[in-house]
Amino acid sequence: MNLISENPYAYLAIAIIMFSLGLVTVLTRTNILAILMGLELMLNASALNFITFAFFRNSSILVNGHIFAIFVIILAAAETVVAFAIVLTIFHQRQTVMSDKLNKLKG
Repeated sequence: MNLISENPYAYLAIAIIMFSLGLVTVLTRTNILAILMGLELMLNASALNFITFAFFRNSSILVNGHIFAIFVIILAAAETVVAFAIVLTIFHQRQTVMSDKLNKLKG
C-alpha cells in the first residue's frame, strides 16, 4: 500500500487549509500566544508547499525544496524562542498577554 498520493493537489489543498487557518487565527485572536500559533501554522504550510513541489518536480535535483523546508523550520524555531521571550517579558511587566491591552509604549 502506497501512502504517498500521486496527486500533488491533495498536499497543496492541505497546505492551503493550514495557511488559511493560520491567517484567520492571526487576524481574529487577541491573545499573543494564539497569534504565534497561527504564525506557526502559516510557516508549516509554506514548508509543506516546498516539500510538495520538490517531491513532484520532474528533476534529478530534489534537495532544493527540502533545504528550504529545513530553513523554514529553523526560522520558525528561532521565531518561537524570541517571541516567547518577548511575551514573557510583557507578561512580567503588564500581567496580560492580550494584544488589545498592550497599547502603551513605556520606557
